[in-house]
Amino acid sequence: MHKRAMAAASLLILTLAACGGSQEPAEVVEQIKVRDPGDPVKAVAPAADTGDTAGEAAGDLVAAGEAAFAVCSGCHVAEKGAASMAGPNLHGVFGRKAGALDDFAYSEALAGSGITWDIASLDRFLASPTGYVEGTSMAAGAVTDADQRAAIVAYLRSLSE
Repeated sequence: MHKRAMAAASLLILTLAACGGSQEPAEVVEQIKVRDPGDPVKAVAPAADTGDTAGEAAGDLVAAGEAAFAVCSGCHVAEKGAASMAGPNLHGVFGRKAGALDDFAYSEALAGSGITWDIASLDRFLASPTGYVEGTSMAAGAVTDADQRAAIVAYLRSLSE
């Protein structure tokens, strides 16, 4: 019986030690994961509720496209009147014939493609530039994410209206 009493006392001591230590509880740290590095930017801060949900959705898409265009801005500018860079200025690209800017030396393939830029042609070109226009000098820069392409196209379209 003496052994049982000792075992019970030991168990009680261990239980009390585990429950009532002098350490303060660990501080809770809240982490918010916005996106993984390299993931496309898709979320846009919500706009004020104006009741025009179609207009707001289009505005959100344009804002997302402007953010996504940052990747393109290494080669392209999209400001009215700005000089082209390594790629042509994309301001006013909607409705423009491919290869039509005077201040940019286009590849023969793009200049002779007969493309007039619209939603469908820009989407196909951004998805696979060399797949759509074989021989284009834009060999890099394919945008594989369909949502990101749609946002970029919406942004470029907004610069042509």
